[in-house]
Amino acid sequence: MLFAISSVHLLNDAMQTVVTALFPIFEQSLKLTYGQIGWIAFTLNMTSSIMQPVVGAMSDRWPRPWMLPAGMLCSMAGMAGLAVAPNYALLLLSVVFVGLGSAVFHPEGSRVVHMAAGNRRAFAQSIYQVGGNFGQSLGPIMTAAIFIPLGQRGAAWGMLLAAIAIAVLFKVVPWYAARLAEHGGKAPKKQAGASNRNVGSIANNKVVAIALSILLLVVFARSWYGAAIGSFYQFYARDSYALTIQSAQVLLFLFMIFGVLGTFFGGILADRIGRKKMMLISILGAAPFALILPHLPLGWAYPVIALLGFILQSGFSVSVVYAQELMPGKVGTASGLITGLAFGMGALGSVILGNVADAQGMEFVMLLASFLPLFGLLALWLPKDRKETQ
Repeated sequence: MLFAISSVHLLNDAMQTVVTALFPIFEQSLKLTYGQIGWIAFTLNMTSSIMQPVVGAMSDRWPRPWMLPAGMLCSMAGMAGLAVAPNYALLLLSVVFVGLGSAVFHPEGSRVVHMAAGNRRAFAQSIYQVGGNFGQSLGPIMTAAIFIPLGQRGAAWGMLLAAIAIAVLFKVVPWYAARLAEHGGKAPKKQAGASNRNVGSIANNKVVAIALSILLLVVFARSWYGAAIGSFYQFYARDSYALTIQSAQVLLFLFMIFGVLGTFFGGILADRIGRKKMMLISILGAAPFALILPHLPLGWAYPVIALLGFILQSGFSVSVVYAQELMPGKVGTASGLITGLAFGMGALGSVILGNVADAQGMEFVMLLASFLPLFGLLALWLPKDRKETQ
């Protein structure tokens, strides 16, 4: 069941990546500026982020397995709109549908993972996130193989992704409903003693609120940097290294595919050394590579961006589990906050960075973004988790 919901996560995030993969196509076909491209990324992430905590809080009280295929149908409608949108306004409306579909899927998907995880929750969350990250890594491949040859209408292939996801969910939904029925139609909650062991030194609501604020800021900085790489690095590589957009996809693919590996191994390591340590290793370990990336010749950019993706993404699934342990019994809300609200805050980065690029150039944007991982120093003030208190 864990692999099934992870495969749906792959397909869901691949549909989201269709939007960013089409950026070079939209730039040419609709004559968009970097600022307008930033607004597309903002619309996608903000729609998803605003709704994810809302959907998560609702599903904590009233879990609804049917919401999973309903979210996929919403994304399918967005894919159809992307393929035929004749102007910027309808393009943004289509992106809203894709964002809504993702907002519905993520909290409910995280709940399925939580039910199937047993005692290895960081590992289980990593399996789930590997699916999503692998789906995102398909963006450069889709750009090079589908969208550059076929143009905007190639987005119609995204409808096939939604159809496959719905087919898989026909297996997941009955299992999910059966698990809920075992608990009287409510989401299962951990026992109080287990909750206390997992949160370690976290003693009261005030400390939890401070910890969540720090965690959101750390994830916010990471998502701003991810927006800089995912949305704009292909344009930077085109301009700085005289590459075609198709060739620039190789660098972007390396960042994303090594991020998939980092997510997987980060979850395994976090179960052994603790969530907080893994998050510190992730974002602070990535900082030196982020700082030197804009100054490298092309030959060195390939291995460095691969290492950067591996280290940076190794802590993301761990952040979700840490938030869930801060908020025992509120799996949907915690997941919605980290994968939703924090990325919505990061969506502001796409708008700001896009407009800065229009005014100051893409090279300036990459230099500015390279300092963002240093915000990981804030994680030093996070409370200790279970592994550190044993």
